[in-house]
Amino acid sequence: MERFDHIVIGAGSAGCVLANRLSADPATRVLVIEAGGHDRDLRVKVPAGILAMYGRARFDYGWVGVPQPGLNDRRIPVNRGRMLGGSSSLNSMLYIRGAARDYDDWRDLGCPGWGWDEVLPVFNALERNRNGQDPAFHGAEGELIVSRPRDPNPVCQDYIAAGETLQLPRNTDFNGPSQLGLGVYDVTQRDGLRFSAYNAFLEPVRSRPNLVIRPGCTLRRLIVETGRVTGIEVQQGDQPQRILAGQVILSAGAIGTPMALMASGIGPGAQLSAQGIAVVHDLPGVGQNLRDHVDGMITVRSDSTRTLGFSLGNWRRLLAAPFAFAAGRRGELSTNYVVAGGFAKTPLAGDLPDVQFHFVPGYRSHRGRLVEWGHGFAVHTCVLRPRSIGEIRIAREGEGFAPQIDHRFFSDPFDAQVLVEGIKLARRIFAAPPLTGLNGREILPGPDVISDDQILAYLRAEALTVYHPVGTAKMGRDGMAVVDPVTMQVHGIAGLRVADASVMPTLIGGNTNAPSMMIGEKCARAILGR
Repeated sequence: MERFDHIVIGAGSAGCVLANRLSADPATRVLVIEAGGHDRDLRVKVPAGILAMYGRARFDYGWVGVPQPGLNDRRIPVNRGRMLGGSSSLNSMLYIRGAARDYDDWRDLGCPGWGWDEVLPVFNALERNRNGQDPAFHGAEGELIVSRPRDPNPVCQDYIAAGETLQLPRNTDFNGPSQLGLGVYDVTQRDGLRFSAYNAFLEPVRSRPNLVIRPGCTLRRLIVETGRVTGIEVQQGDQPQRILAGQVILSAGAIGTPMALMASGIGPGAQLSAQGIAVVHDLPGVGQNLRDHVDGMITVRSDSTRTLGFSLGNWRRLLAAPFAFAAGRRGELSTNYVVAGGFAKTPLAGDLPDVQFHFVPGYRSHRGRLVEWGHGFAVHTCVLRPRSIGEIRIAREGEGFAPQIDHRFFSDPFDAQVLVEGIKLARRIFAAPPLTGLNGREILPGPDVISDDQILAYLRAEALTVYHPVGTAKMGRDGMAVVDPVTMQVHGIAGLRVADASVMPTLIGGNTNAPSMMIGEKCARAILGR
Protein backbone atom coordinates (compact mmCIF):
# COMPACT_ATOMS: atom_id res chain seq x y z
CA MET A 1 0.00 0.00 0.00
CA GLU A 2 1.34 3.43 -0.94
CA ARG A 3 2.11 6.05 1.68
CA PHE A 4 2.70 9.79 1.35
CA ASP A 5 3.54 12.52 3.82
CA HIS A 6 0.94 14.84 2.30
CA ILE A 7 -2.03 14.12 0.04
CA VAL A 8 -3.64 17.13 -1.65
CA ILE A 9 -7.18 16.52 -2.85
CA GLY A 10 -7.77 18.71 -5.92
CA ALA A 11 -5.35 20.30 -8.38
CA GLY A 12 -7.21 23.61 -8.51
CA SER A 13 -6.24 27.16 -7.62
CA ALA A 14 -5.25 26.43 -4.01
CA GLY A 15 -4.15 22.82 -4.42
CA CYS A 16 -1.51 23.60 -7.04
CA VAL A 17 0.11 26.20 -4.79
CA LEU A 18 0.08 23.78 -1.86
CA ALA A 19 1.61 20.91 -3.80
CA ASN A 20 4.37 23.16 -5.10
CA ARG A 21 5.34 24.39 -1.65
CA LEU A 22 5.05 21.06 0.16
CA SER A 23 7.08 19.14 -2.44
CA ALA A 24 9.94 21.67 -2.35
CA ASP A 25 11.46 19.51 0.40
CA PRO A 26 12.85 16.46 -1.47
CA ALA A 27 12.50 14.36 1.68
CA THR A 28 8.71 14.87 1.69
CA ARG A 29 6.49 12.69 -0.50
CA VAL A 30 3.46 14.52 -1.91
CA LEU A 31 0.51 13.10 -3.85
CA VAL A 32 -1.98 15.28 -5.72
CA ILE A 33 -5.18 13.66 -6.92
CA GLU A 34 -7.51 15.34 -9.41
CA ALA A 35 -10.83 13.89 -10.52
CA GLY A 36 -10.58 15.64 -13.89
CA GLY A 37 -8.14 15.06 -16.70
CA HIS A 38 -5.22 16.93 -18.22
CA ASP A 39 -5.40 20.52 -19.45
CA ARG A 40 -3.71 19.72 -22.76
CA ASP A 41 -6.41 21.08 -25.06
CA LEU A 42 -6.50 24.17 -27.28
CA ARG A 43 -9.87 25.08 -25.83
CA VAL A 44 -8.16 25.48 -22.45
CA LYS A 45 -5.16 27.40 -23.74
CA VAL A 46 -6.80 29.81 -26.23
CA PRO A 47 -8.74 32.52 -24.33
CA ALA A 48 -11.80 32.41 -26.61
CA GLY A 49 -11.98 28.65 -26.04
CA ILE A 50 -14.01 29.18 -22.88
CA LEU A 51 -17.15 29.17 -25.03
CA ALA A 52 -16.41 25.58 -26.01
CA MET A 53 -15.80 24.30 -22.48
CA TYR A 54 -18.81 25.25 -20.37
CA GLY A 55 -21.18 22.35 -19.89
CA ARG A 56 -18.84 19.75 -21.36
CA ALA A 57 -18.04 16.89 -18.98
CA ARG A 58 -14.44 16.81 -20.22
CA PHE A 59 -13.85 20.23 -18.61
CA ASP A 60 -16.80 21.05 -16.36
CA TYR A 61 -18.63 19.33 -13.51
CA GLY A 62 -21.75 21.01 -14.84
CA TRP A 63 -23.68 20.85 -11.59
CA VAL A 64 -27.19 22.26 -11.34
CA GLY A 65 -28.63 23.70 -8.13
CA VAL A 66 -31.95 22.88 -6.49
CA PRO A 67 -35.03 25.01 -7.36
CA GLN A 68 -34.71 28.56 -6.09
CA PRO A 69 -37.93 30.06 -4.67
CA GLY A 70 -36.53 33.58 -5.07
CA LEU A 71 -35.84 32.93 -8.76
CA ASN A 72 -39.17 31.46 -9.86
CA ASP A 73 -38.11 27.97 -8.73
CA ARG A 74 -35.46 27.81 -11.45
CA ARG A 75 -32.48 25.47 -11.11
CA ILE A 76 -29.27 27.46 -11.56
CA PRO A 77 -26.26 25.99 -13.46
CA VAL A 78 -23.07 25.78 -11.41
CA ASN A 79 -20.06 25.40 -13.70
CA ARG A 80 -16.80 24.33 -12.04
CA GLY A 81 -13.51 23.26 -13.60
CA ARG A 82 -12.87 19.52 -13.86
CA MET A 83 -9.23 19.25 -14.99
CA LEU A 84 -5.73 20.09 -13.84
CA GLY A 85 -5.91 23.70 -12.71
CA GLY A 86 -9.53 23.31 -11.60
CA SER A 87 -11.66 26.37 -12.24
CA SER A 88 -8.54 28.42 -13.05
CA SER A 89 -8.49 26.39 -16.29
CA LEU A 90 -12.16 27.18 -17.03
CA ASN A 91 -12.68 30.75 -15.84
CA SER A 92 -12.36 34.08 -17.65
CA MET A 93 -8.83 34.58 -16.29
CA LEU A 94 -9.56 37.82 -14.40
CA TYR A 95 -7.09 38.72 -11.67
CA ILE A 96 -9.00 40.41 -8.83
CA ARG A 97 -8.27 40.26 -5.11
CA GLY A 98 -11.20 42.06 -3.51
CA ALA A 99 -11.16 45.06 -1.21
CA ALA A 100 -8.84 45.47 1.78
CA ARG A 101 -11.89 45.74 4.04
CA ASP A 102 -13.01 42.23 3.04
CA TYR A 103 -9.97 40.70 4.70
CA ASP A 104 -10.10 42.97 7.72
CA ASP A 105 -13.66 41.71 8.16
CA TRP A 106 -12.33 38.13 8.21
CA ARG A 107 -9.87 39.11 10.91
CA ASP A 108 -12.63 40.77 12.94
CA LEU A 109 -14.83 37.68 12.59
CA GLY A 110 -12.29 35.64 14.53
CA CYS A 111 -9.66 34.79 11.91
CA PRO A 112 -6.35 36.24 13.18
CA GLY A 113 -3.66 36.55 10.54
CA TRP A 114 -6.17 37.14 7.72
CA GLY A 115 -6.36 40.95 7.78
CA TRP A 116 -5.29 42.95 4.74
CA ASP A 117 -1.88 43.76 6.15
CA GLU A 118 -1.22 40.02 6.52
CA VAL A 119 -2.60 38.80 3.17
CA LEU A 120 -1.27 41.54 0.87
CA PRO A 121 2.36 40.31 1.18
CA VAL A 122 1.12 36.79 0.36
CA PHE A 123 -0.66 38.00 -2.78
CA ASN A 124 2.48 39.88 -3.80
CA ALA A 125 4.73 36.87 -3.18
CA LEU A 126 2.65 34.78 -5.60
CA GLU A 127 2.43 37.40 -8.36
CA ARG A 128 4.72 38.15 -11.30
CA ASN A 129 3.19 41.39 -12.53
CA ARG A 130 4.02 42.36 -16.10
CA ASN A 131 1.99 45.58 -16.16
CA GLY A 132 4.39 47.85 -14.30
CA GLN A 133 1.80 48.49 -11.59
CA ASP A 134 2.52 49.92 -8.14
CA PRO A 135 4.99 47.61 -6.31
CA ALA A 136 3.28 48.48 -3.04
CA PHE A 137 0.33 46.40 -4.27
CA HIS A 138 2.00 43.98 -6.68
CA GLY A 139 4.78 41.42 -6.78
CA ALA A 140 7.27 40.84 -9.58
CA GLU A 141 9.04 37.64 -8.53
CA GLY A 142 6.24 35.13 -8.00
CA GLU A 143 5.10 32.32 -10.26
CA LEU A 144 1.67 33.65 -11.27
CA ILE A 145 1.97 35.86 -14.36
CA VAL A 146 -0.47 38.78 -14.38
CA SER A 147 -0.68 40.70 -17.66
CA ARG A 148 -3.00 42.72 -19.88
CA PRO A 149 -5.25 41.26 -22.58
CA ARG A 150 -3.30 41.21 -25.86
CA ASP A 151 -5.93 42.68 -28.16
CA PRO A 152 -8.96 44.07 -26.30
CA ASN A 153 -11.90 45.00 -28.51
CA PRO A 154 -11.99 48.81 -28.98
CA VAL A 155 -15.61 48.97 -27.82
CA CYS A 156 -14.26 48.32 -24.30
CA GLN A 157 -12.81 51.82 -24.36
CA ASP A 158 -16.22 53.19 -25.37
CA TYR A 159 -17.68 51.49 -22.33
CA ILE A 160 -15.06 52.96 -20.01
CA ALA A 161 -15.54 56.42 -21.51
CA ALA A 162 -19.31 56.15 -21.08
CA GLY A 163 -18.76 55.47 -17.39
CA GLU A 164 -16.65 58.60 -17.09
CA THR A 165 -19.63 60.70 -18.18
CA LEU A 166 -21.40 59.39 -15.05
CA GLN A 167 -18.44 60.20 -12.78
CA LEU A 168 -17.27 56.60 -12.69
CA PRO A 169 -13.50 57.08 -12.89
CA ARG A 170 -11.21 55.26 -15.27
CA ASN A 171 -9.41 52.66 -13.14
CA THR A 172 -6.17 51.15 -14.42
CA ASP A 173 -5.61 48.86 -11.41
CA PHE A 174 -8.52 47.24 -9.59
CA ASN A 175 -5.98 45.67 -7.21
CA GLY A 176 -4.52 49.03 -6.22
CA PRO A 177 -5.70 51.58 -3.66
CA SER A 178 -9.34 51.60 -4.86
CA GLN A 179 -11.63 49.31 -6.82
CA LEU A 180 -14.03 52.07 -7.82
CA GLY A 181 -14.41 52.78 -11.54
CA LEU A 182 -14.28 51.07 -14.91
CA GLY A 183 -11.33 49.71 -16.84
CA VAL A 184 -9.74 46.77 -18.62
CA TYR A 185 -9.21 43.83 -16.28
CA ASP A 186 -5.81 42.30 -15.57
CA VAL A 187 -5.65 38.65 -16.60
CA THR A 188 -3.72 35.52 -15.75
CA GLN A 189 -2.22 34.99 -19.18
CA ARG A 190 1.28 34.28 -20.45
CA ASP A 191 2.03 35.47 -23.97
CA GLY A 192 -1.67 35.63 -24.75
CA LEU A 193 -2.47 32.11 -23.51
CA ARG A 194 -4.33 31.06 -20.36
CA PHE A 195 -1.98 30.75 -17.40
CA SER A 196 -3.76 28.63 -14.82
CA ALA A 197 -2.72 27.71 -11.30
CA TYR A 198 -1.49 24.42 -12.74
CA ASN A 199 0.66 26.21 -15.33
CA ALA A 200 2.08 28.56 -12.69
CA PHE A 201 2.70 26.29 -9.74
CA LEU A 202 2.48 22.59 -10.58
CA GLU A 203 3.52 22.09 -14.19
CA PRO A 204 7.02 23.61 -13.70
CA VAL A 205 7.81 21.18 -10.84
CA ARG A 206 6.01 18.06 -12.07
CA SER A 207 9.35 16.26 -12.59
CA ARG A 208 10.20 16.35 -8.88
CA PRO A 209 10.76 12.70 -7.91
CA ASN A 210 8.91 13.18 -4.62
CA LEU A 211 5.80 14.63 -6.30
CA VAL A 212 3.10 12.40 -7.80
CA ILE A 213 0.22 13.95 -9.79
CA ARG A 214 -2.73 11.69 -10.61
CA PRO A 215 -5.45 13.10 -12.86
CA GLY A 216 -8.55 10.99 -13.39
CA CYS A 217 -8.45 9.89 -9.76
CA THR A 218 -11.61 10.37 -7.69
CA LEU A 219 -11.79 10.54 -3.91
CA ARG A 220 -14.37 8.13 -2.49
CA ARG A 221 -13.85 8.95 1.18
CA LEU A 222 -11.36 9.92 3.84
CA ILE A 223 -10.23 7.12 6.12
CA VAL A 224 -10.76 8.22 9.72
CA GLU A 225 -9.50 6.16 12.66
CA THR A 226 -10.04 7.26 16.27
CA GLY A 227 -10.41 10.92 15.36
CA ARG A 228 -7.57 11.08 12.86
CA VAL A 229 -7.42 10.90 9.06
CA THR A 230 -4.92 8.19 8.17
CA GLY A 231 -5.46 8.01 4.43
CA ILE A 232 -7.92 8.07 1.57
CA GLU A 233 -9.93 5.67 -0.53
CA VAL A 234 -9.89 6.54 -4.22
CA GLN A 235 -11.22 5.26 -7.50
CA GLN A 236 -9.05 5.31 -10.62
CA GLY A 237 -10.49 3.40 -13.51
CA ASP A 238 -12.22 0.28 -12.21
CA GLN A 239 -9.92 -0.20 -9.27
CA PRO A 240 -10.65 1.26 -5.82
CA GLN A 241 -7.58 1.55 -3.64
CA ARG A 242 -6.42 2.86 -0.30
CA ILE A 243 -3.51 5.22 0.12
CA LEU A 244 -2.00 6.08 3.51
CA ALA A 245 -1.11 9.64 4.45
CA GLY A 246 0.65 11.58 7.16
CA GLN A 247 -1.95 14.25 6.53
CA VAL A 248 -4.61 15.12 3.96
CA ILE A 249 -5.39 18.62 2.69
CA LEU A 250 -8.77 19.12 1.03
CA SER A 251 -8.56 21.60 -1.85
CA ALA A 252 -11.59 20.39 -3.77
CA GLY A 253 -13.40 23.74 -3.79
CA ALA A 254 -16.50 25.15 -2.14
CA ILE A 255 -18.63 22.28 -3.46
CA GLY A 256 -16.18 19.39 -3.55
CA THR A 257 -14.70 19.93 -0.09
CA PRO A 258 -17.93 19.79 1.95
CA MET A 259 -19.04 16.84 -0.18
CA ALA A 260 -15.82 14.98 0.65
CA LEU A 261 -16.23 15.72 4.34
CA MET A 262 -19.86 14.62 4.45
CA ALA A 263 -19.24 11.48 2.38
CA SER A 264 -16.63 10.57 5.01
CA GLY A 265 -19.04 11.05 7.92
CA ILE A 266 -17.86 14.53 8.91
CA GLY A 267 -20.66 17.07 8.95
CA PRO A 268 -24.19 17.74 10.28
CA GLY A 269 -25.02 14.51 12.06
CA ALA A 270 -28.77 14.44 11.42
CA GLN A 271 -28.34 15.12 7.71
CA LEU A 272 -25.69 12.42 7.34
CA SER A 273 -27.74 9.85 9.23
CA ALA A 274 -30.72 10.59 6.98
CA GLN A 275 -28.58 9.61 3.99
CA GLY A 276 -27.36 6.43 5.66
CA ILE A 277 -23.87 7.80 6.30
CA ALA A 278 -22.25 6.74 9.56
CA VAL A 279 -21.43 9.85 11.58
CA VAL A 280 -17.73 10.00 12.36
CA HIS A 281 -17.72 13.56 13.66
CA ASP A 282 -20.78 15.77 14.07
CA LEU A 283 -19.61 19.11 12.67
CA PRO A 284 -22.70 21.23 11.94
CA GLY A 285 -21.02 23.93 9.84
CA VAL A 286 -20.02 21.63 6.97
CA GLY A 287 -21.93 22.64 3.86
CA GLN A 288 -23.44 25.70 5.53
CA ASN A 289 -22.63 29.38 4.86
CA LEU A 290 -22.75 29.06 1.06
CA ARG A 291 -22.33 32.49 -0.52
CA ASP A 292 -22.15 33.43 -4.20
CA HIS A 293 -22.46 36.44 -6.48
CA VAL A 294 -25.96 36.63 -7.98
CA ASP A 295 -25.90 38.22 -11.42
CA GLY A 296 -28.22 39.94 -13.90
CA MET A 297 -27.50 40.66 -17.56
CA ILE A 298 -28.32 43.41 -20.03
CA THR A 299 -27.80 42.44 -23.66
CA VAL A 300 -27.99 44.83 -26.60
CA ARG A 301 -28.20 44.28 -30.35
CA SER A 302 -26.14 46.52 -32.60
CA ASP A 303 -25.31 46.51 -36.30
CA SER A 304 -21.79 47.74 -35.57
CA THR A 305 -19.11 45.28 -36.66
CA ARG A 306 -16.72 47.00 -34.25
CA THR A 307 -18.14 44.57 -31.70
CA LEU A 308 -17.39 40.85 -31.62
CA GLY A 309 -19.84 38.70 -33.49
CA PHE A 310 -20.68 36.21 -36.19
CA SER A 311 -21.93 37.96 -39.33
CA LEU A 312 -21.29 38.32 -43.02
CA GLY A 313 -19.89 41.78 -42.35
CA ASN A 314 -17.30 40.30 -40.01
CA TRP A 315 -16.17 37.46 -42.25
CA ARG A 316 -12.68 38.84 -42.85
CA ARG A 317 -11.84 39.03 -39.14
CA LEU A 318 -13.35 35.59 -38.52
CA LEU A 319 -11.34 33.98 -41.32
CA ALA A 320 -8.18 35.76 -40.21
CA ALA A 321 -8.67 34.84 -36.53
CA PRO A 322 -6.55 31.64 -36.46
CA PHE A 323 -3.72 33.32 -38.34
CA ALA A 324 -3.82 36.49 -36.23
CA PHE A 325 -3.73 34.42 -33.08
CA ALA A 326 -0.91 32.16 -34.28
CA ALA A 327 1.18 35.11 -35.45
CA GLY A 328 0.84 37.46 -32.48
CA ARG A 329 -1.89 36.22 -30.10
CA ARG A 330 -4.26 38.84 -31.48
CA GLY A 331 -7.65 38.84 -33.16
CA GLU A 332 -10.99 37.25 -32.31
CA LEU A 333 -9.47 34.18 -30.62
CA SER A 334 -7.47 36.31 -28.16
CA THR A 335 -10.52 37.58 -26.29
CA ASN A 336 -11.62 36.30 -22.91
CA TYR A 337 -14.95 38.09 -23.61
CA VAL A 338 -15.25 39.84 -20.22
CA VAL A 339 -12.30 42.06 -21.06
CA ALA A 340 -13.52 45.17 -19.25
CA GLY A 341 -15.75 46.06 -16.34
CA GLY A 342 -15.34 47.46 -12.89
CA PHE A 343 -16.91 48.36 -9.59
CA ALA A 344 -19.57 50.90 -8.70
CA LYS A 345 -21.78 52.11 -5.90
CA THR A 346 -25.55 52.01 -6.04
CA PRO A 347 -27.62 54.33 -3.80
CA LEU A 348 -27.69 51.43 -1.29
CA ALA A 349 -23.89 51.22 -0.98
CA GLY A 350 -21.85 52.19 2.04
CA ASP A 351 -18.18 53.09 1.77
CA LEU A 352 -17.35 50.31 -0.71
CA PRO A 353 -18.68 49.50 -4.19
CA ASP A 354 -21.59 47.09 -3.92
CA VAL A 355 -21.84 45.93 -7.56
CA GLN A 356 -19.35 44.63 -10.11
CA PHE A 357 -19.70 44.84 -13.91
CA HIS A 358 -18.38 42.32 -16.43
CA PHE A 359 -18.63 43.97 -19.87
CA VAL A 360 -18.79 41.80 -23.00
CA PRO A 361 -18.04 43.60 -26.33
CA GLY A 362 -20.24 41.12 -28.18
CA TYR A 363 -23.86 40.02 -28.22
CA ARG A 364 -24.86 37.70 -25.37
CA SER A 365 -27.67 35.44 -26.43
CA HIS A 366 -31.10 36.28 -25.06
CA ARG A 367 -31.94 32.59 -25.44
CA GLY A 368 -29.11 31.16 -23.39
CA ARG A 369 -27.06 30.02 -26.36
CA LEU A 370 -23.27 30.14 -26.18
CA VAL A 371 -23.11 31.58 -29.71
CA GLU A 372 -25.68 33.84 -31.36
CA TRP A 373 -25.66 35.28 -34.88
CA GLY A 374 -25.05 39.01 -35.09
CA HIS A 375 -23.40 41.80 -33.14
CA GLY A 376 -23.95 43.80 -29.99
CA PHE A 377 -22.66 44.17 -26.46
CA ALA A 378 -23.69 43.15 -22.96
CA VAL A 379 -22.92 43.61 -19.31
CA HIS A 380 -23.26 41.34 -16.31
CA THR A 381 -23.97 43.03 -12.97
CA CYS A 382 -23.48 41.16 -9.70
CA VAL A 383 -24.11 41.87 -6.01
CA LEU A 384 -20.67 41.98 -4.41
CA ARG A 385 -21.45 41.21 -0.76
CA PRO A 386 -24.71 39.26 -0.72
CA ARG A 387 -26.64 38.77 2.50
CA SER A 388 -28.46 35.67 1.23
CA ILE A 389 -26.82 32.53 2.60
CA GLY A 390 -27.38 29.02 1.28
CA GLU A 391 -26.08 25.53 1.90
CA ILE A 392 -24.82 22.38 0.24
CA ARG A 393 -26.41 19.09 1.26
CA ILE A 394 -25.39 15.58 0.32
CA ALA A 395 -27.72 13.14 -1.39
CA ARG A 396 -27.32 9.61 -2.63
CA GLU A 397 -27.05 9.17 -6.39
CA GLY A 398 -26.55 5.65 -7.68
CA GLU A 399 -23.63 4.11 -5.84
CA GLY A 400 -22.24 7.48 -4.84
CA PHE A 401 -23.32 10.94 -3.74
CA ALA A 402 -24.29 14.19 -5.44
CA PRO A 403 -24.39 17.75 -4.09
CA GLN A 404 -27.67 19.54 -3.56
CA ILE A 405 -26.63 23.15 -4.13
CA ASP A 406 -29.07 25.60 -2.58
CA HIS A 407 -27.92 29.21 -3.03
CA ARG A 408 -31.17 30.67 -1.62
CA PHE A 409 -30.68 33.66 -3.88
CA PHE A 410 -32.80 36.68 -2.90
CA SER A 411 -33.78 35.04 0.40
CA ASP A 412 -32.59 38.34 1.84
CA PRO A 413 -34.57 41.02 -0.06
CA PHE A 414 -31.69 43.47 0.22
CA ASP A 415 -29.73 41.55 -2.44
CA ALA A 416 -32.62 41.93 -4.88
CA GLN A 417 -32.79 45.66 -4.17
CA VAL A 418 -29.05 46.08 -4.80
CA LEU A 419 -29.22 44.16 -8.06
CA VAL A 420 -32.20 46.20 -9.29
CA GLU A 421 -30.21 49.37 -8.61
CA GLY A 422 -27.18 47.82 -10.31
CA ILE A 423 -29.20 47.09 -13.45
CA LYS A 424 -30.45 50.67 -13.50
CA LEU A 425 -26.88 51.98 -13.22
CA ALA A 426 -25.67 49.62 -15.95
CA ARG A 427 -28.42 50.95 -18.21
CA ARG A 428 -27.32 54.54 -17.55
CA ILE A 429 -23.81 53.62 -18.72
CA PHE A 430 -25.19 52.02 -21.86
CA ALA A 431 -27.25 55.17 -22.55
CA ALA A 432 -24.18 57.44 -22.40
CA PRO A 433 -21.83 58.45 -25.23
CA PRO A 434 -19.80 57.07 -26.90
CA LEU A 435 -21.75 53.81 -26.53
CA THR A 436 -24.81 55.55 -27.95
CA GLY A 437 -22.93 55.81 -31.23
CA LEU A 438 -23.30 52.05 -31.66
CA ASN A 439 -27.08 52.42 -32.05
CA GLY A 440 -27.81 49.59 -29.67
CA ARG A 441 -31.28 48.11 -29.15
CA GLU A 442 -31.81 46.53 -25.74
CA ILE A 443 -33.12 42.97 -26.01
CA LEU A 444 -32.97 41.98 -22.34
CA PRO A 445 -34.52 43.11 -20.05
CA GLY A 446 -36.14 45.03 -22.93
CA PRO A 447 -37.43 48.58 -23.34
CA ASP A 448 -40.77 47.77 -21.69
CA VAL A 449 -39.10 46.73 -18.43
CA ILE A 450 -38.90 50.06 -16.64
CA SER A 451 -40.13 50.07 -13.03
CA ASP A 452 -38.29 48.51 -10.12
CA ASP A 453 -40.97 45.83 -9.87
CA GLN A 454 -40.58 45.00 -13.56
CA ILE A 455 -36.79 44.80 -13.26
CA LEU A 456 -37.12 42.54 -10.22
CA ALA A 457 -39.54 40.29 -12.10
CA TYR A 458 -37.00 40.08 -14.93
CA LEU A 459 -34.23 39.14 -12.48
CA ARG A 460 -36.37 36.45 -10.87
CA ALA A 461 -36.86 34.99 -14.35
CA GLU A 462 -33.28 35.35 -15.65
CA ALA A 463 -30.67 35.98 -12.92
CA LEU A 464 -27.83 33.48 -12.59
CA THR A 465 -24.51 33.26 -10.79
CA VAL A 466 -21.05 34.36 -11.87
CA TYR A 467 -19.62 31.19 -10.32
CA HIS A 468 -17.93 32.39 -7.13
CA PRO A 469 -19.17 29.93 -4.49
CA VAL A 470 -17.39 30.16 -1.12
CA GLY A 471 -17.80 29.60 2.59
CA THR A 472 -19.02 26.00 2.93
CA ALA A 473 -16.27 24.96 5.35
CA LYS A 474 -15.61 28.34 6.85
CA MET A 475 -12.70 29.09 9.13
CA GLY A 476 -13.24 30.58 12.56
CA ARG A 477 -13.87 29.55 16.12
CA ASP A 478 -17.63 29.94 16.49
CA GLY A 479 -20.09 27.07 16.65
CA MET A 480 -20.49 26.85 12.88
CA ALA A 481 -16.80 27.06 12.01
CA VAL A 482 -15.21 24.05 10.32
CA VAL A 483 -11.56 25.05 10.04
CA ASP A 484 -9.12 26.61 12.51
CA PRO A 485 -7.96 29.94 11.00
CA VAL A 486 -4.35 29.56 12.17
CA THR A 487 -3.56 25.92 11.44
CA MET A 488 -6.22 25.34 8.73
CA GLN A 489 -7.01 22.04 10.49
CA VAL A 490 -10.56 20.73 10.61
CA HIS A 491 -11.97 21.18 14.10
CA GLY A 492 -12.01 17.87 15.95
CA ILE A 493 -10.20 15.80 13.32
CA ALA A 494 -6.41 15.37 13.36
CA GLY A 495 -4.40 15.01 10.17
CA LEU A 496 -6.92 16.93 8.06
CA ARG A 497 -6.74 20.48 6.74
CA VAL A 498 -8.72 22.53 4.24
CA ALA A 499 -7.36 25.12 1.81
CA ASP A 500 -9.69 26.51 -0.83
CA ALA A 501 -12.56 28.99 -1.23
CA SER A 502 -14.72 26.95 1.15
CA VAL A 503 -12.83 28.40 4.14
CA MET A 504 -13.81 32.01 3.38
CA PRO A 505 -16.06 33.21 6.22
CA THR A 506 -17.63 35.83 3.92
CA LEU A 507 -17.55 36.47 0.18
CA ILE A 508 -14.95 38.96 -0.99
CA GLY A 509 -15.92 41.81 -3.31
CA GLY A 510 -14.62 40.41 -6.56
CA ASN A 511 -13.51 37.30 -8.43
CA THR A 512 -12.29 34.43 -6.27
CA ASN A 513 -9.46 32.79 -8.22
CA ALA A 514 -6.56 34.87 -6.87
CA PRO A 515 -7.84 34.74 -3.25
CA SER A 516 -8.01 30.94 -3.50
CA MET A 517 -4.33 30.81 -4.46
CA MET A 518 -3.53 33.07 -1.54
CA ILE A 519 -5.39 30.65 0.76
CA GLY A 520 -3.30 27.77 -0.60
CA GLU A 521 -0.11 29.69 0.14
CA LYS A 522 -1.27 30.56 3.67
CA CYS A 523 -2.04 26.92 4.39
CA ALA A 524 1.35 25.81 3.08
CA ARG A 525 3.05 28.30 5.36
CA ALA A 526 1.03 27.03 8.32
CA ILE A 527 2.09 23.45 7.58
CA LEU A 528 5.74 24.41 7.10
CA GLY A 529 5.79 26.58 10.21
CA ARG A 530 6.58 29.82 8.38
